Amino acid sequence: MTVEQRSFEPGTDVLIRKVDSHLAAVRTGLSGPELELAERLAAALRELVVSTAQASAADRGQVRAAVHYFVLRRESRGRLLPVRSLAAAQRVVNKVVIQLGRPDLLVEPRRERPAREPVVAPTPTADVAVG
Repeated sequence: MTVEQRSFEPGTDVLIRKVDSHLAAVRTGLSGPELELAERLAAALRELVVSTAQASAADRGQVRAAVHYFVLRRESRGRLLPVRSLAAAQRVVNKVVIQLGRPDLLVEPRRERPAREPVVAPTPTADVAVG
């Protein structure tokens, strides 16, 4: 087994661990497209954290805010707390991605392929003379 040496800033590992632990927790409650979205968001955030480790404090702050927005997603508890959806986290992450000039990390929603409908041949019509 090969061990990869990382030379990240001190906060980088913490942010990546937050993303990974949140994703692990989310995996127990989500499935299908929601889980795929959470995994794509986590991947984009990890890449942003790594790629901005040596960037300006403002850029790192934007990434940190996006990570916290994803990680501190609130679940609904009656009418008191609003639900912060993965779609909202997606908007925040995509905004940061665009601001940092990394459109390659945009997290687009997966579009379900529509089921193909069988092709039905048109029925021939009979010529009817109306008299």
